[in-house]
Amino acid sequence: MSAIPDVQTRRWKRVEYERMIECGIFQPDERLELIGGVLVVREPQSSPHMAAIRLAQEALRVAFGPGWDVRPQGPVALDDDSEPEPDVSVVPGSPRDYVEAHPARPALVVEISLASLAFDRAEKSSLYARAGIADYWIVNLVDRVVEVRRTPIRAETAAYGWTYASLDVAGPDDSLAALAAPGALIPVRDLLP
Repeated sequence: MSAIPDVQTRRWKRVEYERMIECGIFQPDERLELIGGVLVVREPQSSPHMAAIRLAQEALRVAFGPGWDVRPQGPVALDDDSEPEPDVSVVPGSPRDYVEAHPARPALVVEISLASLAFDRAEKSSLYARAGIADYWIVNLVDRVVEVRRTPIRAETAAYGWTYASLDVAGPDDSLAALAAPGALIPVRDLLP
């Protein structure tokens, strides 16, 4: 049996990824996102996962109110080599503000996690911290809690060189408020299917 030779890989830039989408290279049902220059297959949509996305979307729409766009599974142009599609993001303005380009700086990013929990905690957390996203929540369906990460800081050992200084875990009987909507308390149970 022969040894497999070293294989070179190619990292993609966000503009290249967007051009491939425009040219129809990917099929409409392909669930891909660009993370750190690598095309990553997104988590399959189980019923609890989709229910949690819809619950988060509705709770955040009420909490943030007018002047904010609560986007389910929409691309976010984080930097030159990352265009993730968080399960829910909240950005200022309305959908018409993003006709020409995807938003770059969400006020809040929410990932719903079952099978992707480790990836969302390590890779996505570091990626969002590097981009300066101040408020990152993981709706952890495995443990039925919401993990709230805040205050991005440099961390050499993190996947993308950044992490969050603050991690709070809220259970079903707790309530949360987003940094950009501090007056609106969201019961954690409203985010859990």
